[in-house]
Amino acid sequence: MLRRLPPFLLVLALALWRAGAACAALAVVDDTGRELRLDAPARRVISLSPHLTELVYAIGAGDRMAATVRGSDYPAQAAGLPQVGDAAGLDFERILAARPDLVLAWHSGNRAVDVARLRALGLAVLELEPRQPADIARHLRLLGRLLDSGPGAQAAAQAFEARLAGLRGRYAGRSPVGVVFEIWHQPLFTVNGEHIISAVLRLCGGRNLFASAPQLAMEVSTEQVLMLDPDVIVVGSEAPDAGAGNWSAYPWMKAVRGGNVFTVSADLVTRQTPRMADAAQSLCEGLDRARRQGP
Repeated sequence: MLRRLPPFLLVLALALWRAGAACAALAVVDDTGRELRLDAPARRVISLSPHLTELVYAIGAGDRMAATVRGSDYPAQAAGLPQVGDAAGLDFERILAARPDLVLAWHSGNRAVDVARLRALGLAVLELEPRQPADIARHLRLLGRLLDSGPGAQAAAQAFEARLAGLRGRYAGRSPVGVVFEIWHQPLFTVNGEHIISAVLRLCGGRNLFASAPQLAMEVSTEQVLMLDPDVIVVGSEAPDAGAGNWSAYPWMKAVRGGNVFTVSADLVTRQTPRMADAAQSLCEGLDRARRQGP
């Protein structure tokens, strides 16, 4: 058909075809500054972190999930997905067998050597690194573009932003509270000021006493916590009484003396998804109780 066209129409037709192909291609920049190009929206996705799995479902694209990693248990459908490893290592044969056209990686949660190998195998990898609650909304919208789920992504992002705005409006300006956030007790692990958990604490008027630590998450000693003598200790755990039980041996601490040791769901606070708004609400309410109770 094209060979029968006059030369000027042939040139025009080729130009229009190329323009259409360029529009169909997707180009984004991930959180490491690397550009990712897809010829078309992804249809088979592998996520390398439970929170990335949850983000895909949150935008209404769960049917695109080809595989994930251990620990991906939310929503319930995710638990039935094939698994290709965990943060300690990946099964590259299973990943290739799943034929993904997009692999989602967590920059600080997946091993750099594993991500590099995936790229060396020719797979399209998007690395995300959420450090602020706003990044969650941004990632939802970004995935909406790559998975052709824009309306669902926009709705999820706006709902999340609205919840955070409500909390910010309610708790902004309240007196600061010194906090130690415990993500694990034995050994004792906490987070620094660059971690997204610290951003949530700031939203609530909390001040992370380990903010200046050099690593996102690191082991600290009980003696360090005792020296800081926080107003509040928050424990990420699914056991409601974990916090009080862990620190009851130190009744002279301000947090213990004032009854200001409490837990927040580890799943909610450590997974960078829209459900982090639920964790933020629990944190804000807990810190506000501590303000009222005092040391």
